[in-house]
Amino acid sequence: MAAKKAKKTKKTWGSVTEMMEFFRESGRRGGKIGGSKGGKAAAANLTEKERTARAEKAAAESAKVRSKRAKERKQGEKGLNN
Repeated sequence: MAAKKAKKTKKTWGSVTEMMEFFRESGRRGGKIGGSKGGKAAAANLTEKERTARAEKAAAESAKVRSKRAKERKQGEKGLNN
């Protein structure tokens, strides 16, 4: 499915109220003109094996960070007890 391209028009503001309404409306649309980007778009284009590989890599990195933080916490507690 092709993403719709937003029309580019130069906007001139008649008042602050008009400008604020424009930004409110843009926010309601999620601020993503032109379709989804990032993780959702990437996941939609990956095969199941590729998604699994990506998830496993992320889980391994997360575990590495958790382990490092736990080790630092444990060393900090040892210093307080002495």
